[in-house]
Parts: sequence; C-alpha cells; structure tokens
Amino acid sequence: MTLLKNILVYGDSLTWGIIPETRRRLPFEERWPGVLENELLRRGQRVRVIEDCLNGRRTVWEDPFKPGRHGLVGLAQRIEVNSPLALVILMLGTNDFQFCHLYNNAWASAQGIAALVREIRNAPIEPGMVTPPILIVCPPAIVSPRGSLAAKFAGAEARCKGLANAYRQIAADLGCHFFDAGEATAASRVDGIHLDADQHGQLGRGLSDGVAAIIRSA
Repeated sequence: MTLLKNILVYGDSLTWGIIPETRRRLPFEERWPGVLENELLRRGQRVRVIEDCLNGRRTVWEDPFKPGRHGLVGLAQRIEVNSPLALVILMLGTNDFQFCHLYNNAWASAQGIAALVREIRNAPIEPGMVTPPILIVCPPAIVSPRGSLAAKFAGAEARCKGLANAYRQIAADLGCHFFDAGEATAASRVDGIHLDADQHGQLGRGLSDGVAAIIRSA
C-alpha cells in the first residue's frame, strides 16, 4: 500500500476559513486545504492535509493588540510535531500590511517569508527524516479594504503592490516552489481581504496540479 503523505499548511485567516464580516468558519471540506485534500484523494493520492492556521498571523511581525501572531515563533516545533512531511505550504503575508507595521511593503513581507523558509529547514526533525519541500503561496492582492477591517488595513492595497513578484523571487532564490493565488482567485468581494466560499474552492483546485506533482516525487 502507498504510504500516507502529510502536507502541512501554515497560514492565517485566509486559510483558517473565516467567513468575511463574521466570526464564523467554513467547514473543512469548503476551506481550500480541504478542497485540495479531496482533489488529491480523488486522483488516488493518499494524503492528509494538516492545517496550522491562526487568524492575524504575520510572517515575522507581532500584533501589538493580540500577541501570539509572530509566524516564526514555534514554527520549527510545528515541523517537528508533524514530521515526516511530504510538503509544507506557506501562505502568509496579508496581515503584514496592517497599518501598525513600520516596514509593511512587498519587499519586507518577502523577507519575512524567507525567514520562515530558513526556520523550516533548520527544524529539529528526527534523524533520517527528510527536510520537506516548501511551496510558497502568495495570497491574493488586497483590494479596497472595507467593512469592519477597513481601518486596520488602511492603505494596504497600495502597500502590497508587487507582492507576487517579490515572493516569486524569494522562491527562486531559496529553491522553493511558488504559486500565485491571485492567478486562481481574487480577494473577497465582501471585505477585499479574505476569501469567499467559492474562492476557497477555486484556490484549492488551482493548487491541486502543482501539489500533486510535488508530492509524487517527495
């Protein structure tokens, strides 16, 4: 029997599945990791998608109002806990563009992603376990933040310009796989930041070909 392959998704509320302008969460089968898992299972690949997704998580910044959102903190241990892993998917960056961060531009967020990649590769996994490949997913561009999050993301639409290109360059420099979520779906029609239910489906299906190819060789 083919061995079960574990995929760890490390993300924020876009992956956690928050329903825009609510505090409710989409069920697993509607969140993009669940859509991805079901697509891979449908293709006959034995996989389990493990979600480690925290609302408000940044790459390497802390939230001054709600501590515990610094993406580097505890990351190596999450790799250790869930190993062996066939793949780690990183989809972070949106919260880097909140108003409270001094260096909140595309270049700085990409440097944050680079720091996360290095942390994953330095994680204290058990001898004989392979360091997993990493897929960097650039979140969709923020578009006219509105509703209850408008003040928190004031100016974010302009500051996140060029994020996909900056992430693509980091992926190339560090030998990671790359996917631009903006090519599969736009940001939420409700708040301009998160993903609506149908957009989760589009992203999960959009990722499935690339992820299938990566884990076949893992």
